Amino acid sequence: MANGQDLLFRKRKYIFGSILLLLISVMCAAFSMTGSNDFDMARREVLLRRIGHELLLQSADSTSRVLPIKNIAENEYQIRFEHELSFKTDSLVNTVRHLLAKDPLTQDYVVNVLNCGSPGVAYAFAVSKNKKDDIVACKGRKQPKACYIINVKLKPAGTYIVKKSYMLGSLPFIAFVGFIIVKLVKPRNTLPNGQHTEMISLGAVLFDAKNRVLTIDQKKINLTGTETRLLRILALAPNETIERSRLQKEIWEDEGVIVGRSLDMFISKLRKKLEPDPNINIVVIRGKGYKLQLKDS
Repeated sequence: MANGQDLLFRKRKYIFGSILLLLISVMCAAFSMTGSNDFDMARREVLLRRIGHELLLQSADSTSRVLPIKNIAENEYQIRFEHELSFKTDSLVNTVRHLLAKDPLTQDYVVNVLNCGSPGVAYAFAVSKNKKDDIVACKGRKQPKACYIINVKLKPAGTYIVKKSYMLGSLPFIAFVGFIIVKLVKPRNTLPNGQHTEMISLGAVLFDAKNRVLTIDQKKINLTGTETRLLRILALAPNETIERSRLQKEIWEDEGVIVGRSLDMFISKLRKKLEPDPNINIVVIRGKGYKLQLKDS
């Protein structure tokens, strides 16, 4: 009898929890559908500025500005730059696709790249929610350095707004359930000697991944988020070669287009921060990747 009551109690808890989660998802959907159009437009302009920012970085320009986004007509925007730039057509298409995919109201759009100094269109492409309707030409070409204006014309979302809003509202619920499942199922990585991966000993260096801090000779050195992710991958496999492609994928897979020089730059920064300990170094394995070398291991 006691076992039966216990089973009934667990079932009731399960049902109550399911209903509670359902209510949370419905509330999130309801709130998302009441968002103002002004907010959506502001968010879209941020994404368009991010497109300009990524193109400047790909053009090896990290100092000049992306000028304020200009709304030239309904659902039509211009991305303008302070200085001239060059770009690869593939990178432009991939960057725009990746970032505008974050806008739930953007489904179909046409991108025209205009040259400030001459009439006509320097490059153009169209993207549709139906991949077969995409129009992307002239891949693999690099456009010369010049003054460019990127014109983005969006197709009105129309009757899809409510549907997309509901889907957007359900994301917090899906994320919540996913978080619980990951916490319960995914095992936490450990080092061979059983150490917790958030506090890793590398010879005389203590690497606190959670707080992003290196301790060398009782001196604390702060790390950035990207430096921490990179060092953690290397530290979990000391004296083993980690492929360059794996590092790029695991560190930048959610950041859009990968700039090849980014990995080299962060490797250089980590080397400098590890310099106080001569027994630890990040070495290049030519044609393969990188290795965290511990001389005392």
